[in-house]
Amino acid sequence: MSDIFFKTPENVFSYRVGGILIHNGKILLQKLIGEEGYAIPGGHVSFGETGEAALIREFQEELLAEIRVERPVFLGEVFIPWDHRPCHQLCLYYLVTLKEPVQIATEGEIKVEDKLDGKSYRLVFRWTPLEELDSVTVYPTSIQPLLSNPPDGITHFIYRE
Repeated sequence: MSDIFFKTPENVFSYRVGGILIHNGKILLQKLIGEEGYAIPGGHVSFGETGEAALIREFQEELLAEIRVERPVFLGEVFIPWDHRPCHQLCLYYLVTLKEPVQIATEGEIKVEDKLDGKSYRLVFRWTPLEELDSVTVYPTSIQPLLSNPPDGITHFIYRE
């Protein structure tokens, strides 16, 4: 299957999902090694795949973790630069839980390799205490203040960088 991610000479389009995983008062965040800001763990949806299935696959591939997708909480229209081009990204964020809490380390950093568009990326995952969320940058910043207490329904946001 191929990711719903494509480039033209002028633009980039991306369909991404993210899993908000909170465990023992900490949230799991990811970032590219060398970058300043963090993101919600997840990845691109493949053609014909549901958002939930993509999240389950991404957590399995990157962290060897089995998750339960609980419910959607955010729908984001995100406009960011990507390789010096404007990117329009649709993002669905879900609350997720671990099927078995001891599957992945809950302290320190977890480093993995990922591929997108023929390039390799090195990712680092970090558990951040919820009370320290304001000391790191989480993109898109529109949802950062809401992560400690996700809404009951689905919140739509537009983020422009």
